[in-house]
Amino acid sequence: MIDYHSVRQQVIDTSRKLADEGFLKGTGGNVSVRVSGEDALAITPSNQDYYRLNADDICVAAFDGTHIAGTLKPSIETGFHSAVYQARPDVGCVIHTHQDFASAMSLIAKPIPALFDEQVRFLGRSVEIIPYAPSGTGMLAKQVRKSVQNHHNAYILKNHGALCLGPTPERAYHNVLLLEKAALSYVLALCADAKVDAIPFLIREIAFSKLRSEQKKIEQQLAGQKG
Repeated sequence: MIDYHSVRQQVIDTSRKLADEGFLKGTGGNVSVRVSGEDALAITPSNQDYYRLNADDICVAAFDGTHIAGTLKPSIETGFHSAVYQARPDVGCVIHTHQDFASAMSLIAKPIPALFDEQVRFLGRSVEIIPYAPSGTGMLAKQVRKSVQNHHNAYILKNHGALCLGPTPERAYHNVLLLEKAALSYVLALCADAKVDAIPFLIREIAFSKLRSEQKKIEQQLAGQKG
């Protein structure tokens, strides 16, 4: 039998870091990590206190929803986590939060433009809005799968919260922090009722090309492992 302890522990460690920073509150949000070499993921269980969980409580499921390990019920958002991994082979960790300022942006459905070089380098050309669909539904999974194909690493779920991706749990966590910085800055700038300037187009494209180059390298490495 395959030992999933390492990947389940990564989910626990990432979840607790996010909870410590206030990005995961109560039982809200969810975190998953891709199981290397398998069409499967390890994900936080539904409606559980992150500080009371241990590695054995983390659910492991195939991308088609088949249960592999864990006695607790997996997050109701397992479907859209699986959709991300299937659409984006460069992604190794998916984080969904209800973080404050990104969630505020979800209420006005306003994409965050390229405000900072670092934002584009790690998150993408902009932070787009994923259209609303009820939590835990196939409709939401479909919307997410379609949206993430632009190769960005952060999105805002309409009237819901934030979605951040990364090749590793560490990078996905970093992207959560970066998204909240951009969202806070944009909210404050909008409150000033003045023109908000994005970075120059050429600089944006150079920064994004670095992100895409990294993603393609990861995809090639994974393809080589499967071959």
